[in-house]
Amino acid sequence: MRIISAIPLSTLEISLVSAVLILVFVIWRLTRHQECGYSEEPVGRIGSLRHTLAGLTHGTVTEGNKVSLIRGARFFDEVVSEMKGAGHSIHLETFLWEDGKASDMITEALCCASLRGVEVRILADARGSSSLGGSTREKLADAGCNLHFFHPWKIMNLGRFNIRDHRKIIVIDGRTAFVGGHCITDAWLEDQKDFPVYRDISARLEGAVVNGVQSAFAENWIEADCNLFVTKDAFQNPVSKGGAGAHVTYIRPDGCPSSVQILHHIAIGLSKEKIRIQNPYFLPDPVGSKALRMAARRGVDVRIMVPAVTATDSFYIAYAGQSLYQRLLEAGVRIFEYQPTLLHQKIITVDGEWCGIGSCNFDDRSFEINDEIMVGVFDKEVVSELDGIFEADTPDCVEVKLEDWKQRSAFARLREKVFYLFNEQF
Repeated sequence: MRIISAIPLSTLEISLVSAVLILVFVIWRLTRHQECGYSEEPVGRIGSLRHTLAGLTHGTVTEGNKVSLIRGARFFDEVVSEMKGAGHSIHLETFLWEDGKASDMITEALCCASLRGVEVRILADARGSSSLGGSTREKLADAGCNLHFFHPWKIMNLGRFNIRDHRKIIVIDGRTAFVGGHCITDAWLEDQKDFPVYRDISARLEGAVVNGVQSAFAENWIEADCNLFVTKDAFQNPVSKGGAGAHVTYIRPDGCPSSVQILHHIAIGLSKEKIRIQNPYFLPDPVGSKALRMAARRGVDVRIMVPAVTATDSFYIAYAGQSLYQRLLEAGVRIFEYQPTLLHQKIITVDGEWCGIGSCNFDDRSFEINDEIMVGVFDKEVVSELDGIFEADTPDCVEVKLEDWKQRSAFARLREKVFYLFNEQF
């Protein structure tokens, strides 16, 4: 039997391999951060600790805000109507933007505003909006709109390309803001071939909280465009518009847990009575999963609603998330799978006192990688409305029962574990 000896690597080959390994390590190190957690569960009710919740998430509670919920396709009509009345500036930031009827509505409103002298700044994620057609881009440019893309593929973005701008923000004249889950595609406007119109919620905001949303837009705009917008209309003097306290969460410090991750973990830790979560991509890290289990074990009524595997656009996330079901169910968490279509709203409510609305999924990509935004609201009427929406959606769900779940096949268990291996990138 002939033994073939290994071919020795040349000095150049060893150097190249070493360089690649070092580059991989550097990129990993740049995206790694400290995990979020607390040694003991927080004491006190979330309503009485509003400034603590906001402060620990790099925000400030402002009072006198008006918060209105916008559901479904009505979002586009409200946004277009508001854009028609813009007098100074329109700032739009989005992740997913594709050509179609929804795009035509928004594009037309933006172009008309720009042509009458409104400063229009648009920031779209380079990957999520890669399907935005050249004709739409040209139309926006010809009308004078200032369009930029976040982290496009180029060598200078090599270490940051995986960091996506997942925020959905619209700020008009520095006075009115829209924050939520709506993207600019027809799936949010009307029924499609495969799914009925997606189910989503955004918030229309007025008052001092709009300045916080404007700051979030400015953060990524400056990175993409390098130009500050120093105008008197961009940030307004606070004027009371309603009775809601609100704070904005969006900071993602290098090496530290993101503020949206801290927000969710503290809110869950402060819960005393009930938690309601509606989220399309439920894949918490071990710390988040533990926080939910601890809440349920201390008597909190924890209910989570996610789209069914047959109603999601990311079945691999659904399968990965299912790998966590059994331990959550054993702790007393109730899980509901929404059947009719993609449930895309990113909502969390706690104890009827506080709610979070925004772009953040309950997964590692949103918590650790993407740029996100959540608006926390202290307003019992708004929280009650969201809790009512959860209850109204429940009949369209199948509740996952522990005893039935334990009977799933060995193949299903293996599939869950395989998909969970990639949980940080989903």
